[in-house]
Amino acid sequence: MLIRIGYDIGFSVTQPTPMVLMLNVRPEREPDLLRPDLIHANPSLPITQYFDLYGNRCSRLVAPAGEVSFSTETIIKDSGEPDLWTPGAEQIPVERLPAETLIYLLGSRYCETEKLLTTAWAEFGAIPNGWDRVMAILHYVHNRISFGYENARATRTAYEAWQEGVGVCRDFAHLAVTLCRCMNIPARYCTGYLGDIGVPVNPAPMDFSGWFQAYLGGQWLTFDARHVEPRIGRILIGMGRDAADVAISTVFGPNVLSKFQVVTEEEVRAAA
Repeated sequence: MLIRIGYDIGFSVTQPTPMVLMLNVRPEREPDLLRPDLIHANPSLPITQYFDLYGNRCSRLVAPAGEVSFSTETIIKDSGEPDLWTPGAEQIPVERLPAETLIYLLGSRYCETEKLLTTAWAEFGAIPNGWDRVMAILHYVHNRISFGYENARATRTAYEAWQEGVGVCRDFAHLAVTLCRCMNIPARYCTGYLGDIGVPVNPAPMDFSGWFQAYLGGQWLTFDARHVEPRIGRILIGMGRDAADVAISTVFGPNVLSKFQVVTEEEVRAAA
């Protein structure tokens, strides 16, 4: 399967302003690109890149005063298979977890484990650990939060989403991540492209999506508390402890988001 991906994002700044962008696909997916997902800046700007602590590709630049935009469009190869689920996957005891997964048991900016620990054990403590427990968390979060773009708030934490019962995909992911960590299951936040492939088309404007991964059976498995079911065409851009680690843009000064368009759809080509 071929998937067309891209974006056109604009900002207005009042003075020269440093920025960090996370807009490239994860290095693991780069070999699947038919052409590089280069960031095109308008006006043209020098951009340097580096890898953060989680292996995400990041871009640094200084935007001049005024309007600046960033865009790309490319094609990526995809298996066309839904997210890999492995029912029965076991939960690994904390004392046997790989050292690099332990950070994903800790609270973080948007995932306040200390505020939801008692609730988590009351809700999920009697459920067999491992796969069954993660699925229970998945459905709990899906039913707890009502999705709506009008409910988006960049500062909302997992605990606040649990209290308010509303949010967008990042809130679903944050709450699920937090509850998994409370139950000693390493969980990390993910962001990337997710189009309406294999499901009814959503008429709402396309956006980047947030989901999570849980460490079960010795591997990271993908889950999505907003959609619940495995999806096709999920393309990872970044992963970290929560959304603070994978912001698509970090702007070091006053700014206004003036344009935001994302494309992710199956590319259908006529037979030769």
